[in-house]
Amino acid sequence: MKALARYGKEFGGYRMIDVPEPVCGDSDLIIEIKAAAICGADMKHWKVDNGSDEFNSVRGHEFAGDIVKVGENVTDWHVGQRVVSDNSAHVCGVCPACDSGDFLCCEQKVNLGLDNNTWGGGFSKYCLVPGEILAIHKHALWEIPEGVKYEEAAVLDPICNAYKALAQQSSFLPGSDVVVFGTGPLGLFCVQMARIMGAVNIVMVGLADDVAVRFPVARQIGATHCVNASTEDVVSRCTEICGRDNLGLVMECSGANIALEQAINMLRPNGEVVRVGMGFKPLEFSINDITSWNKSIIGHMAYDSTSWRNAIRLLASGDIHVQPMITHRLGLSQWEEGFAAMAAKEAIKVIFTYDYDE
Repeated sequence: MKALARYGKEFGGYRMIDVPEPVCGDSDLIIEIKAAAICGADMKHWKVDNGSDEFNSVRGHEFAGDIVKVGENVTDWHVGQRVVSDNSAHVCGVCPACDSGDFLCCEQKVNLGLDNNTWGGGFSKYCLVPGEILAIHKHALWEIPEGVKYEEAAVLDPICNAYKALAQQSSFLPGSDVVVFGTGPLGLFCVQMARIMGAVNIVMVGLADDVAVRFPVARQIGATHCVNASTEDVVSRCTEICGRDNLGLVMECSGANIALEQAINMLRPNGEVVRVGMGFKPLEFSINDITSWNKSIIGHMAYDSTSWRNAIRLLASGDIHVQPMITHRLGLSQWEEGFAAMAAKEAIKVIFTYDYDE
């Protein structure tokens, strides 16, 4: 079968390769992939070629499909079930994060479709879910409710991230305002969570190249205002929209240092920034304001079973809207087209389906 693989330890490019179909062990199960989505984490390696021939992983950690094989020791799952993976494959099982069920914060975690894994990922025909994770983490898989499409279930990863970041980690109360930096799926799903939770003003902050595609979708799914940081004074505009006393929560989903600086500057005393996005440059501004005015920067990573349970219910109920965010549906053989569309911000979510003969 074909698989889109990554090569190289730190940063490395993609290659479409032939790999053997996975062999199901006694405690494992195998999923036939029906839909897989490109994530921002995948984009880090687009157009990167470090010359390495060292295999890293089969990519694609946002995926859903059908169980087609189960090992003889598997009792919780059966062939024919429609499932979505939370992409966990290995955790230690004994650290404080694992003890609390926060498996994606285990320092020994290995994820399906991400770095340095041997089990596979969603950018292929089949993916093996190892029995070791099924024994430790019973909700490494979730059954897809009737009426939810594979392509919708495949993007539950960013939905659950947004749910945990806003609903579980912030102190948001209905009737408050929310400013969201970053127009990618994480930011847009945070907009939706803010809408569901009863925000009054939901301000989406993006750039000039977001105006054509992403701002209209943001408005469609709940943003009350869109601010173009390329041409507008973000702090002044958000303060004008919300009023200083109502700027209590900013969801920073872009990872840009300037966005974090602007978020801190606009916050009222006792306000919160939940930093969902990742940046890799050192900060070049003071963060003393968080001490002077008791502001909080809250780090966010992944989700837990509460995130998944409630996000799936919201998706099944129709409160979360995925279809406006799926801009491209392509065969896996067209993977380069999909990545190029993401890089050009012509796409929000690209869904791949396996279209090779083997």
